[in-house]
Amino acid sequence: MEREGIFIQSIYYGKIGRMVTERLLERFGHDGSFLLRDSETVQGAYCLCVRKAPFVHTYRLLRSTCGWSLQDSGESLRRFEALESLINHYRRVTVARVVPLTAPLDKTQIPNGICEEFLYMEINCNASKSND
Repeated sequence: MEREGIFIQSIYYGKIGRMVTERLLERFGHDGSFLLRDSETVQGAYCLCVRKAPFVHTYRLLRSTCGWSLQDSGESLRRFEALESLINHYRRVTVARVVPLTAPLDKTQIPNGICEEFLYMEINCNASKSND
């Protein structure tokens, strides 16, 4: 992620889970707000998460030797050299299976400690489920 530009770094939230993502987009976003996080299930992949109330839609971004692609976009598999190019493409082009990306959820606009608070809630929620 260090090789990515400022824009990608500003929307990359790292290793946060689905629940934290949903809470952030619900509280600080609106329809079309999006962020980038690590995939919880595929190592090295990212998830592009987009709010379209009442849901958050998640698209897996995969890297191959040919570049980055958005898995299951409905388009023939398009490849992009950089994550920023991929995201900018889907901000400009409407694709039937992809929720329109209108507003990046810049992590510098989120009050300090909120992500950690949501992460703490997610960990405790998951721990209580495993104790049931």
